[in-house]
Amino acid sequence: MALNTADIRQVLEEIAPVLRNGWIQKIHQPADRTLVLEIRVPGETNRLLISCEPETARLHLHFHPMPNPPSPPPFCQFLRAHLQGAKVEEIRQLSQDRIVALDMMTKDGPRRLVCELTGKTSNILLLDEHQHVVADLQRHRELIGRPYQSPLKHTSASGREKPSRFIAAATHGRFPLSAAIEAHYHDKETHLLLERVRLDRLQTLRKLQKKTKRRIEAWRDDLAKATKYRDYARYGELIKANLRSIKTGMDRITLVDYYDETLPEVTLPLDSTKSAQGNMDDYFKKHRKHLTAERELNPRIVQAECELKTLQQEMSSLQQGTWTAPLPSTATQGVRRRGARTPIESSDQRRGPFRRFTSTDGLPIFVGRNAKENEELTFGLAKSDDLWLHARGTPGSHVVVRLQKGTDPPPETLCDAATLALLYSDLKKSKKGDVIYTRRKWVKKAKGQAPGAVLVTQEKTIYVKLDTQRLAALKERSQ
Repeated sequence: MALNTADIRQVLEEIAPVLRNGWIQKIHQPADRTLVLEIRVPGETNRLLISCEPETARLHLHFHPMPNPPSPPPFCQFLRAHLQGAKVEEIRQLSQDRIVALDMMTKDGPRRLVCELTGKTSNILLLDEHQHVVADLQRHRELIGRPYQSPLKHTSASGREKPSRFIAAATHGRFPLSAAIEAHYHDKETHLLLERVRLDRLQTLRKLQKKTKRRIEAWRDDLAKATKYRDYARYGELIKANLRSIKTGMDRITLVDYYDETLPEVTLPLDSTKSAQGNMDDYFKKHRKHLTAERELNPRIVQAECELKTLQQEMSSLQQGTWTAPLPSTATQGVRRRGARTPIESSDQRRGPFRRFTSTDGLPIFVGRNAKENEELTFGLAKSDDLWLHARGTPGSHVVVRLQKGTDPPPETLCDAATLALLYSDLKKSKKGDVIYTRRKWVKKAKGQAPGAVLVTQEKTIYVKLDTQRLAALKERSQ
């Protein structure tokens, strides 16, 4: 659970005297709902962690480095532009509640950073000198430009206040309460992450199981349909032996089946619009369809049934609590929001044989090799907020850059992806040209057109020249 009022009050008593009159020299956002302020005071730098995760909302000094994304999220970029270099004049609890305010003096005047550590409704907001909201972590657009209002009623303590839950664990060091809080939530967030990974993996397995069952059923149906053509080679031979007896316009013919010892008569349907030769070819063609189905579908069914068994075994281990999963490198750095991909569940490396590159900023770039792959890449692998690119007005590959929701592509990544879109298009020979880009959600299938044909809206254009050094770097980072 998140810090309570007493926890917040007492951790502020520990850290506020040290942070007061410090300077904000760096701002990081290592996770979706976690902010880290590096505050410089004479002789040292302290890192203030502010988490708005619903189950672990908190504020304290932290002492272990946290990996950051390749490019800062928009909220972090905004704070860097407005707060980096600001002086922390005061840090205090508002209304004796789970809200902390950092009052700062910036180059543009006074600003206040409000940290609402209120569980599910936790948020971080930046206020201007008039106490109007200018930005917030949760992107509630309706708040922007309005006077700030506390989400909580005044709950000042009455009687003797209970001590912080972490006092007993605060045993040593200069900031024992912060250290105790950090240790507690390290373990809790690790447990939460494992549980979310387990639930997400279970959901993924259920989808895969359902999809695999549908494939098996479809293949069995195709096999059953092809089985009726098992004897069509014999029928074709019978027609071949009686070609002169068949005239165009006949819709059936009765022949003696010489392949049966009892010599029965068999009536064979004919296509009245085709000649005897055409009907014979149809029978042999349908028999080949049967042979192809037997040769190709049976192994597919066997393999899919093995995959289904493996999925069922993993689902059982998940449901029985015996499943284990390796933690991603950010496991101890904060819980990801629900629905965010982890290395465990990511299927990017398994889906499609697309060309794969890594941008200068470390972001994955996917490039289709042909029309079919373009279709699968854009409408199968890409998510709605991913960046989509294509050379303007000419045939070429679809290019997709994987982006976290709510983030913009860094300039170098955009140039990398546009370079690849130009390289794998008919503009390659001219070594320069326009490339359009937009979010994947603004790309629609062109109805009735060939695979890979799309309709694009809200696109922007970037002019690109093929840079040999950039291409060489991209190829070194290709997979």
